[in-house]
Amino acid sequence: MILPQTYAATLCLLIFSMLCWGSWANTLKFAGKWRFELFYFDYAVGVMLAATLYAFTFGSLGFDGFQFSDDLMQTGKRNILYGLLGGTVFNLANMLLVAAISVAGLAVAFPVGIGLALVIGVVWNYAIKSEGNPVFLFGGAAIIVAAIIVDAMAYQKHARAKLEEQAKAGLLKTSAPRVPLKGIVLSIFSGVLMGSFFPLVELGKSYGVGMGPYAIGFAFAGGVLLSTFPFNLFFMNLPVQGDPVEVRDYFLLGGLKQHALGVLGGLLWYSGTMANFVAASAENQAQVGPAVSYAIGQGATMISVIWGLLVWKEFDGADMRVKTLLTLMFVLFLLGLGLVSVAPVFK
Repeated sequence: MILPQTYAATLCLLIFSMLCWGSWANTLKFAGKWRFELFYFDYAVGVMLAATLYAFTFGSLGFDGFQFSDDLMQTGKRNILYGLLGGTVFNLANMLLVAAISVAGLAVAFPVGIGLALVIGVVWNYAIKSEGNPVFLFGGAAIIVAAIIVDAMAYQKHARAKLEEQAKAGLLKTSAPRVPLKGIVLSIFSGVLMGSFFPLVELGKSYGVGMGPYAIGFAFAGGVLLSTFPFNLFFMNLPVQGDPVEVRDYFLLGGLKQHALGVLGGLLWYSGTMANFVAASAENQAQVGPAVSYAIGQGATMISVIWGLLVWKEFDGADMRVKTLLTLMFVLFLLGLGLVSVAPVFK
């Protein structure tokens, strides 16, 4: 299998991972009014397609002679099960995140959902293995929680202002509209689950003989694909927004563009994930260290926020108070992320 052999190669993989993780959700936005439940079928296929492609190319090449198929054959069933379970837990979290994006947008769903996942991940990792300066770790986590609260406040104020304008124009049935918190709630549930799947992946990689990055990635993608159908049927029958949809709508309502964007979204997300898994497996002089790896990977949240603010104009027309809150959210998130990232250095 191919693994990075230099520090620069590992660093490039991490930056590539950050860009993919922060950008894949744009495919849902480009799909227009295509329902996220129908989009997700293609997304799951794209994830499995990418996992298979990387496993039988980069995972089966290289000078060491050890291939993806060898890795999969020598590992235990429990390791594969951990990979499948990790993919299943992640998939439910990601579906809730996509639902939140469709309701509240990228600039809200990612900071709240992924930010909360980061905080939970810090607690999980410290409970499993107490490494890093606890003041930096939990202080950074607390600041990220503050950033999440500020982002939610900005969303609520902006949404209220828009509803009040519609009420004044006579477009609403009530003169005192209430801001729906559905997008925030979905993001919170997504974050709780998103912060809980990683220990399962680590168990798959380390238990017994263990699994290499391409093998654990393949099992993980299998969990995503297999769990999509029961999870998605639930969302289709009890939608978070709009009327229920049927499976036949996938064939009747979607064109080539919508299906292609769904597959592309899965390819982009898994490409970022595979790059991160491979970078984490680098050895000796190719290792970049946990602090740099963590900081770059979580930078995907800010990439997605930039997409939401600058490209999709999700806070277009916001007043100065909302813009000030968004700026404060950026500063707090980066400060908290910085403290968490350097915590392993200042033990």
